[in-house]
Amino acid sequence: MNLTPNNLISCRECQKTVSPNAKACPHCGAPYPAKKEWNGWGFEWKSQTSYYGWPLVHIAVGLDKNNKLRVARGWIAIGQFGVGLITIAQFGVGVLFGLGQFIFGITAVAQFAIGLLFGLGQFATGYVAIGQVALGYYAYAQIGLAKYLWTKGHQDPEAVRFFMELKRFLNSITG
Repeated sequence: MNLTPNNLISCRECQKTVSPNAKACPHCGAPYPAKKEWNGWGFEWKSQTSYYGWPLVHIAVGLDKNNKLRVARGWIAIGQFGVGLITIAQFGVGVLFGLGQFIFGITAVAQFAIGLLFGLGQFATGYVAIGQVALGYYAYAQIGLAKYLWTKGHQDPEAVRFFMELKRFLNSITG
């Protein structure tokens, strides 16, 4: 399909001609230049309560008006990408706790859990690491590397004792 000058419209940012179907202006890079307004896509919400400049809860997914990723940043951060004291995200940093696909934090539960104290996931690190592949001081895994390791092929008595005590403790607090 050939576009004639009648089929072209002006970019809302630079006013140069663009296709009405353009995803970005070839002149200035504005996203979706044919739209009168572009505020991105997705969802973003911040609680009115904040501490030290960070919202108590920040939820964010998608792209902003500049086509940049929306990153949840709050004491509790929820989104595709997040940074917070407690984070639930596909990719994130949860200072105290993180839950998601790829998480870094003191405690992390994720497919790739990079925990300093505790990691639980397919790949897990931490002082205590539990996973298919685990690296830690105490590790319980299919394959692992640790000072005290419990795998199908290697059952260090100290690791077995530690994880059995951990199991008893968790059972006692969960009833």
